[in-house]
Amino acid sequence: MPLSEQEQRLLDEMERHLMRNDADVVSAPRDGRSLSYRNIVYGTILVLLGLGGLIVGVSLPLIVVGVIGFVVMLGGVVLAVTPTRGPGRVRVESPKPATAGKQGASFMDRMNDRWDKRQGER
Repeated sequence: MPLSEQEQRLLDEMERHLMRNDADVVSAPRDGRSLSYRNIVYGTILVLLGLGGLIVGVSLPLIVVGVIGFVVMLGGVVLAVTPTRGPGRVRVESPKPATAGKQGASFMDRMNDRWDKRQGER
C-alpha cells in the first residue's frame, strides 16, 4: 500500500531531521567491528580446556572442577564471538570544553552537553 502525499512529506521531513541532528548515528559504519582470528583461536583453546575440565569433573567426583571447566568453556565462547574494532577505526574524541575539566561528569551531564552542542550548530 503506497504512502499518501502527506505521509510521504512527513517521512521525508523526519528523515531530514534525523540526518541533520543525529548524523553520527546515521552515518556510523555498521561493519566497524569484526571478529578477530586471534580471539577465535584463544577462545577455541579455552573451550577445549574447559571441556576437558568438565569431563574430568563429571567422570570423577569433583563437581568443583566440572563447574570451573564449564565457566572456562563459557568464557572461551564469549571471547571467540566478541567483535573487536578494526585497526584503523579507533575513535579519538577531542575533549569537550564543557566537560574537559570534569573527570567525574555523569552520563546525563555529558549527554546534555552533547545535545546543547548539537542544538548550537543549527
